[in-house]
Amino acid sequence: MSRRVHIAGAGLAGAEAAWQVVQMGCEAVIHEMRPSVTSPAHRTGNFAELVCSNSFKSKVMPSASALLKEELSRLGSLIMSCAMGYEVPAGQALAVDRNGFSSCITQILSRHHRVTVIEEEVTAIPEPNGEPWIIASGPLTSDPLAEALKAYTGEEYLHFFDAVAPIVTMESLDLDKVFKASRYDKGDADYLNCPLDASEYYHFVEELLQAECHPLRDFETTGFFEGCIPVEEMARRGAETLAFGPLKPVGLNDPRSGTRPHAVVQLRRDNVGGSLYNMVGFQTNLRHGEQDRVFRLIPGLSKADFVRYGMMHRNLFINSPKLLKESLQFACRDDLFAAGQITGVEGYIESAASGWLAGQNAARLVLGKEMIILPAETMMGALVYYITHAESKFFQPMNAVFGIMPPLDELPMKESKKQRHERLVKRSLDSLGQWMKKV
Repeated sequence: MSRRVHIAGAGLAGAEAAWQVVQMGCEAVIHEMRPSVTSPAHRTGNFAELVCSNSFKSKVMPSASALLKEELSRLGSLIMSCAMGYEVPAGQALAVDRNGFSSCITQILSRHHRVTVIEEEVTAIPEPNGEPWIIASGPLTSDPLAEALKAYTGEEYLHFFDAVAPIVTMESLDLDKVFKASRYDKGDADYLNCPLDASEYYHFVEELLQAECHPLRDFETTGFFEGCIPVEEMARRGAETLAFGPLKPVGLNDPRSGTRPHAVVQLRRDNVGGSLYNMVGFQTNLRHGEQDRVFRLIPGLSKADFVRYGMMHRNLFINSPKLLKESLQFACRDDLFAAGQITGVEGYIESAASGWLAGQNAARLVLGKEMIILPAETMMGALVYYITHAESKFFQPMNAVFGIMPPLDELPMKESKKQRHERLVKRSLDSLGQWMKKV
């Protein structure tokens, strides 16, 4: 068998998979359709381009997302290394300079002597030829490849619709109406906060509900992923839904008045220079003109310059419990792997984690080595176990959460949730350390 591994897609999963392949001494051939063929959400031809947000979620233990990042870091993840190198202030979250991060990964891989990059759209499932393939085409998989996968597996595609938040320029903000603070003063006041009193909030919600959205066409019968619901959809659930959701003011007192606003819109830095800010939790399907009109009702945003409007796009994922092994090989074909959000993992770091495993195993296949399966006690292992063993009839995308991990053997009577999570973290990292010594 050749020592080459082919990867369809250079998103976070594909990029991580390629890095693991070359770290194992094999050659990686990356097939990436961008920039020649674009997707509904991407804007550049860079590898690992971040679309929905620049945040990798919490970096503070004990949290499920922090645990997953720690596991990947210990396993030599390229995604984590570049993320730490391009971190921007975001309180307790790990956020990165969007362009710097993706440019770094693009340069590292494209200049590596064992990486070949082919700019082309993969439109069919490659025939077996002695060189394994990793399908890491992402949730924005193009229609031809999606149809090819559907025909190949005999499975109808599952899908949901995701939404992207707007980005505004720092210089366009009215800084007299916003204040810097992180929730509960955790962090170094990394967020800009736009406070709304009750009248401003209810007026904003009223206008939001009346605003015109892009026509949904075939979206009508499709649900949203609950972790990324458009702001206008949340508003339709009740007048106070936003105030208890992305606009919750808890832990944010306005230093000018010393009181807590009725609601707060948070802006998170989107690049190292601090010239761009992301509207946290403001994923939307509003028409661009309506975003101009309605979002400028928010104090501090009356003259906002939107460098990117919010949008919605289709996300696809396969029925992994029926189709994949825990090694991320297709059950019907050992030389074909899947990685990334197309497998049903949901989130940037979750995608990278699946790319790590697929890259490792694809390389091990060409080297004649045994496939590896991560311990179920680790967050990575639990996540892969979930997507390959969940009830296939009701399968939905899954983030890293403590609930998917095996329960602890002992449950003390007076143990807090934080203490339980701390024990899960310790068990996970201990298990990972022991496993790494053996593999």
